[in-house]
Amino acid sequence: MSSTSSPPGASRQKKRKSIKANQILIGECIAELRRMPDECVDLVFADPPYNLQLENELLRPNNSRVDGVDQDWDKFASLKEYDKFSRQWLEECRRVLKPEGAIWVIGSYHNIFRLGSALQDLDFWILNDIIWRKTNPMPNFRGRRFTNAHETLIWASKKQGARYTFNYESMKAFNDDLQMRSDWHLAICSGRERLKNEAGKKSHPTQKPESLLHRIVLASTNPGDTVLDPFFGTGTTGAVAKRLGRRWIGIERELDYAKSAMHRIKKIKPLSPGALETMPSKRAAPRVPFGTIVELGILEPGNVLYDPKATIEAEIRADGTLNHQGTQGSIHKLGATVQGRSACNGWTFWHFKADGEYKPIDLLRTQARIELGLTPPSPQPV
Repeated sequence: MSSTSSPPGASRQKKRKSIKANQILIGECIAELRRMPDECVDLVFADPPYNLQLENELLRPNNSRVDGVDQDWDKFASLKEYDKFSRQWLEECRRVLKPEGAIWVIGSYHNIFRLGSALQDLDFWILNDIIWRKTNPMPNFRGRRFTNAHETLIWASKKQGARYTFNYESMKAFNDDLQMRSDWHLAICSGRERLKNEAGKKSHPTQKPESLLHRIVLASTNPGDTVLDPFFGTGTTGAVAKRLGRRWIGIERELDYAKSAMHRIKKIKPLSPGALETMPSKRAAPRVPFGTIVELGILEPGNVLYDPKATIEAEIRADGTLNHQGTQGSIHKLGATVQGRSACNGWTFWHFKADGEYKPIDLLRTQARIELGLTPPSPQPV
């Protein structure tokens, strides 16, 4: 998290026709963003200056100084100046995002509400706000406020209705087959993961844990995608992206941070292509109508389907409809009718019998895609 406003005349700098991935661009974030081509990245992760505006040193009860954020890159003359800076870099991030791209922005109570407003003003479409609840937060030494134990992330698509990436099934499997919630319990960056300089002090005051970026990159990108971090710092985004088989681009104005980041990323070994495979997304998978299941002979006309408790039976017709006691309809319409409901997901409601067990017909779509040659290729190394 570093970079402030761009120098005069930055908007007149020549724009690149293309940009090479897996590199750090040294310079002010807005100036470097303006040189990037349109629609060239799949995801932006931004950890911008928080504008903490600390007026005095923060001391522990023993009077030792807290190593907090007091660098020049986090200082702005006013909220108006901070808002102008925020809108400028967000506007450029929106330009460089592909139509189906998305952005993650992290902040504290000092700035996240202003960033959320700017995102909406620029026509980003907010998908979620995530609470990163820190399992080991810094104590409140002055005792005048609640201990600040969380940060907020905003996840937004480029515009309303955009087809963004969300690896829902992978996140659910990651969370022991429970839907991933919007409150994440993760430790702050510490121990061996925390980068130190030659003096033994933190290389960067706001280094984020790799566990946080791992979850973000895994959830909202696919292998081979390009992730941009306009406030690269010591390179957590690049390190995680490389390990997970994604391309990355970092922007950083502080040379010391950039050197630490590059040294760190060079030591990262990418996972094998097989290890990068995620649970296939049902929404992203090619559509297979129930009629195709019948056409392929996976289920045949005259076969019987059952509700989950095997108390309701319906016969398959040649046109892919079902019949139950003289009432005929699609798997969805008939499923809703027999339950007395207005809607039903027939793929999960209706079951077929195999090997003495009742299994949802949704399982048969995978078989159909294989027979039709619609299964996606395995991830390739980048």
